[in-house]
Amino acid sequence: MSDTDSFIDEVNEEVRRDRLYAYFRRYGWIALVVIVAVVGGAAWNEYRKNEAEAQAQALGDDLLSAMRQNEAEQRAADLSLITADTPGGNAIVEFSLAAAQAESGQTDAAIAALNNIATQGDLPEIYRQIAAFKALTLQTETLPVEERRIGFEALAVAGAPLRLLAEEQLALLSVESGDAQAAIDRFQSILQDAEATADLQQRAAQAIVALGGTPERRPETQQG
Repeated sequence: MSDTDSFIDEVNEEVRRDRLYAYFRRYGWIALVVIVAVVGGAAWNEYRKNEAEAQAQALGDDLLSAMRQNEAEQRAADLSLITADTPGGNAIVEFSLAAAQAESGQTDAAIAALNNIATQGDLPEIYRQIAAFKALTLQTETLPVEERRIGFEALAVAGAPLRLLAEEQLALLSVESGDAQAAIDRFQSILQDAEATADLQQRAAQAIVALGGTPERRPETQQG
């Protein structure tokens, strides 16, 4: 290689180096921002994770402290002072509060707490359905049969998590209304449902017998 070629190569290398430095001075901040964002994001996620764990532990401690109260009225009073930072945490507090209120005779307050859970759209469906179910069962003495029937029918739709329990309540409403045959038919439907638990099937069979019917189980569940 001639001295001229060597000189040209050195000049080209110097030009490339100058361009690289120029690019870095112009755009290097982008790389710096990306690095800071990645490191900062990881630190923030770790902080949030630790914060969430600390909040969950504090909520659990508060709940346990309240539940240690022997008197239901005192448990309700203590639980009413607890707040959570997440919808799910609040639902747990509300469920516990409603149970204590119902036990201490504060039925209206318990129903209100449960209805509050049932109408929170940001909660999982199972939370809302359990709350609606419990609220209806607390209104046996105060809510007319037809209104309770409408409520349980909404919970008994196909695919609903509490479908069979709602069906059982609908059968009991038929008994309450004096329609024994409708109750037997619904209990028979529960008895033959593949998703019915053993306990629910047993209750359905006992109810059918008590109403003067004969339980008809699915062939695979019949004993030989």
